[in-house]
Amino acid sequence: MGTVLSLDLRGAGDHGAAIAEAVAWFHEADRRFSPYRPDSETCRHGRGEIPEEDRSPELADIIRVCDSIGALSGGAFDEWRAGVFDPSAYVKGWSAERAAAILRRHGCTDWSINAGGDVLTSGAPLPGRPWRVGVQHPFERGALAAVVSGADLAVATSGTYERGGHIVHPATGEACDAAVSVTVVGRDLGHADACSTAAFALGIDGPGWIAAIPYCESMTIWADGRVTATGGFPTTVHGVSITTVRQTDPVGAA
Repeated sequence: MGTVLSLDLRGAGDHGAAIAEAVAWFHEADRRFSPYRPDSETCRHGRGEIPEEDRSPELADIIRVCDSIGALSGGAFDEWRAGVFDPSAYVKGWSAERAAAILRRHGCTDWSINAGGDVLTSGAPLPGRPWRVGVQHPFERGALAAVVSGADLAVATSGTYERGGHIVHPATGEACDAAVSVTVVGRDLGHADACSTAAFALGIDGPGWIAAIPYCESMTIWADGRVTATGGFPTTVHGVSITTVRQTDPVGAA
């Protein structure tokens, strides 16, 4: 799906079998849902070649969740981009969640999955030590803006520092430029990934929107260098000053 994935397994479990099956699943997910493969289910659905009754359960689930997040965000999240069906902003995290289920079936309890910078973790890397997920600094290539620490984390970031202004608002078709980075921490990586994209597209309304979603916290870095975070964002911040936004704050409080 146009990105790099890595697995880091520690502690108990059949690591060899778990990695083999998880890697096979990621190849299957790429084959079936990549927007870069003309014969994938994603591209065939986009061309109208798959009747609704013939959709696979996975494709039907992807469409259902994407439509739900689109409605929740008032259309800021839209898997249809300029007439092309591209649910990658959800599928990347969704595929990592399915890989996580594979790791658990093989008895693995302490692991990290990095799907193109979106990270899912379980347990601990070492006894008594939390996983630490770095958030890329959008203005300094070799620096971190923040570090998110914890055990069972789902951390997704949408930003401009890898692919430029690739996120456009569905209503205008114009690149979103109010923020340069939106990081969302949630319970599910697919949901967090899609919500970070929607919040990025919402611009100044993004932090207030995320604050109203249960089990989600966010940190937004704006183009002018300001940083806004929801009250429960679990992070150690490196050299930036954060303004906190709460659910009760008016939309656009950032």
